[in-house]
Amino acid sequence: MKSQVEIKDKKMIDEILNSVEYGTLALCSDNKPYSVPVNFVYNENIIYFHGAKKGKTKDYIKENNLASLSVVEPYSVIQSYFSSESGLACPATYFYKSVSCDGKIEFVLDYEEKVKALQLLMQKLQPEGKYLPLDNEVYQKHINVTEVFKLNIDELKGKLKLGQHLPKERFDMIIEYLNNRGYEIDKKTIEQMQANKVEENI
Repeated sequence: MKSQVEIKDKKMIDEILNSVEYGTLALCSDNKPYSVPVNFVYNENIIYFHGAKKGKTKDYIKENNLASLSVVEPYSVIQSYFSSESGLACPATYFYKSVSCDGKIEFVLDYEEKVKALQLLMQKLQPEGKYLPLDNEVYQKHINVTEVFKLNIDELKGKLKLGQHLPKERFDMIIEYLNNRGYEIDKKTIEQMQANKVEENI
């Protein structure tokens, strides 16, 4: 990974993992790749997610528990003419933050840990509450028939692409085009571009 796009701030990586609702889990068994989108929660260097007791995901993990989860926080598509008047397609790009988590997956067998994982997932996806806590006995049957997995992270990498290293002229040109287009995602992109701009290029 190029050092200029690598996220070196662990706090930012944690913020991405705590805010993005789903990621793509990459698995491989018998030299056959398989990827699946999963809702997840990040807690103390562990990724928790859940699924069915039977199915392709579980079968792959049983055969090979090495895995990688990719998470993307999307921002604006940047048209080629947003930063260049050359007429070339090359400047066209896409702005985003991303994190990849590599490690080994375990099946969560302890009931209390399953409750903890599912409670954390609910707190992330439904922070307003309005549900019975997962340690209520009413959930016991449902929890027992749900498979909970945990990805123990061995390597964590983040990537930030928000034009932060562009020359000021191109950087400002992109902001002007995003302002003129005015989508909600463009407004968020501008905020993030300005917050992450490398000072030496301003």
